[in-house]
This record gives sequence, C-alpha cells and structure tokens, in this order.
Amino acid sequence: MSDVASKWGDLVPRFLSALAMLVIGIAVVWVGGLWVHLFVSLACGLMVWELVRMLGSADAQMAMWLAFVSGGALFAASYAPYATLILPMLIAPSCVGFSILRSGARPFTGRRIFMSYTAFILIAGYSLIALRDDYGIVWMAWLLVVVIVTDVAGYFAGRILGGPKFWPRVSPKKTWSGTVAGWFGAGLVGLVFVSFFNVGPNVIYISVAVALASQLGDIAESAIKRHVGVKDSSSLIPGHGGLLDRFDGMLGASLLLIIIEFFVNFPSVAG
Repeated sequence: MSDVASKWGDLVPRFLSALAMLVIGIAVVWVGGLWVHLFVSLACGLMVWELVRMLGSADAQMAMWLAFVSGGALFAASYAPYATLILPMLIAPSCVGFSILRSGARPFTGRRIFMSYTAFILIAGYSLIALRDDYGIVWMAWLLVVVIVTDVAGYFAGRILGGPKFWPRVSPKKTWSGTVAGWFGAGLVGLVFVSFFNVGPNVIYISVAVALASQLGDIAESAIKRHVGVKDSSSLIPGHGGLLDRFDGMLGASLLLIIIEFFVNFPSVAG
C-alpha cells in the first residue's frame, strides 16, 4: 500500500490545483486583450523570480526587482509600436540580470543560466500573447489542450506502464512510455481539431511537434533544477511546485510555435 500511496499521493492536490488554473486560464483566454497581456506578463515575471531564487540568490529584493523588470518588459513589448523593438525589449532583462546577479558558488554559470532562460521565458510568453491577439481564441485553445493532454497522457502512462527512462540523468521520472503517450495524445488532439475546423492535416503533425517541444521545455527546467540541487522551482502551486514546474512545457511549446509561424500561415478560424 505504501508504494501505491507514494505513486499516486500527489494526485489529489495536483488535480485541484490544475482545475483552479484551468478555470482561471479559460476565463483569461476567453476575455483576451489586456487581461491576457497582464496575466502572461505576471506569470512570466513570477517565473523569473523563481529562477533567481533557484540559482541561489539570497537577495529577495533583487529577485523581486528582476521579476518586475521582466514582467514589465514583456507587457511593454506586447504593445510595442514597431516590430523591431520587440526582441530588444524581451532580451533586455536577461542582460540586466547578467550584469548584476551574484548568486551561488559559481556565479558566472548562474548568470549564464539566468540570461538564456529568462530570454526563453519572455520570448515564449510573447508568443502566447501574440497567438491570442493574432489568431484568436480557438488556436489558443488548441495549444493549451495539446500541452495539457501531452502532460496528462505522459503522467498516467508513465505511472501505469513505467519502463525505460527517457533521460534519467536530467529527468529521472520521465519514461519513454509517457513520452510516446504524450505524442499520441497530441496527435489525437490535432486530429479532432482538423475534424472540426477546416485547417488542413498539417495541424496533426504540428501538434505532435508541439508536444515534443513541450516535453523538451520540461526537461530543460529539470536540468536547471538538477544543476542547482532543488526539487521544485517554488511552492506557489500545491501539488505542482512552482509556476516553472507547471508551465515549463507551455514555454517550450510556445517557443516552437513562434518559429513555426515564420513558415506556416495559420488559417483563420471562427471563434
């Protein structure tokens, strides 16, 4: 019984927290506009705060200041009057943090992690905002469902089927069975999406690619946690740890999506 309890003991708090986040997320995405900009900017700012704390900074004021700068830069970039201003605004907090952050036993390594991962967070956050603004609620819902199904399918398949680990040195709990189940789940979401909307079969393949990017986003955050020796990015979300623990996959998926948008023109969908 103890093995069963340890395997599924986090299911109830995970479910309740996920339900609360889902309700809030649906409400924000439905309203759109300013609320999406504010919500994503706040979430990304808090992720930067978690990152600074993970990297060993004992300066709580600096962590909050860098979070404020990062969230503010993302919010300002979402209203930038010229496209050429967006990328400089998104990477500016990384440069600021690199210059002032002094944390941990190896501060230079920590600053490099901060610089690259903060840019990753903010560019991915901008991609989410742009997806809702430019393509509407249906495509935003597609992305959210793909990431959620990838995570849920991977969680249950990994717990039930087990088997060989996907990358044990970086993410000890992630299995090949859970990884492949996530791909199948995302492909099924794409198939359902294609059957309801006239968007073409490429969405199925894109859904699988987005699922893989989501899993790589999870692995990237796991690598940072193993590097600094922490279990969770924070304790903000019961059963999930921190925002980075919960939304690392969404960051990876969003980053891939903004790259795909350069090559694929997503058709307009009513909604």
